Amino acid sequence: MTTKTLTKPEASEAEKKIDKLRALYADAPEIGRVALENLIKGMKAKAASGEKTSTAGRIGLQKGKISELTTLLPLLPGGAKRIRAVLDAGGNLQNADNVGTLHDMRYVFLDNDTKLLFVTTYDGDWDPYIDDFATIIPDDLDVVFANCEGWPGVRNPAVKDFIVKHQIPAHAWYVGNPNLSVKDTRRLEKISAAVDEFLDKIA
Repeated sequence: MTTKTLTKPEASEAEKKIDKLRALYADAPEIGRVALENLIKGMKAKAASGEKTSTAGRIGLQKGKISELTTLLPLLPGGAKRIRAVLDAGGNLQNADNVGTLHDMRYVFLDNDTKLLFVTTYDGDWDPYIDDFATIIPDDLDVVFANCEGWPGVRNPAVKDFIVKHQIPAHAWYVGNPNLSVKDTRRLEKISAAVDEFLDKIA
């Protein structure tokens, strides 16, 4: 008669991460330890759901159909003043609608106007997104980013390496509607408006 040895199942990746978190928070302030324990059940459920964050291609994160891009760029002397004037005049914002995949776009000046934080979220992968900017609204990009140190011009093939050099991928990122592209959202807006109009008529 043979005897079977029972082995403990190997901890899942999620359990290992939670164990690591508990160890890291062992000497954290009590408010943080309590908050962590309150969140652990939700962390386990999320891990079990299989929701994943993937890469947007060359660089950056992607969730569902949506990707993120964050860059921190050193500005030339007087660059912030010129960029503000362009933005205040209405340049570089409304033409972004022509790209068709852009969800949002932010410009933030940092460190006494010596750096520009440029952040966008967009549909699809990184390379096609940069290509869209270069072919659809190149002047809108160049009028702003020509004020950044080393900008080669958006039509220059070297621009992709320049962006990668200054892009900072998000460590974690939340997307409210990861499966709704800009096109999907606009279509749903039209449907909603038509339904509201129809309901108003029959009310």
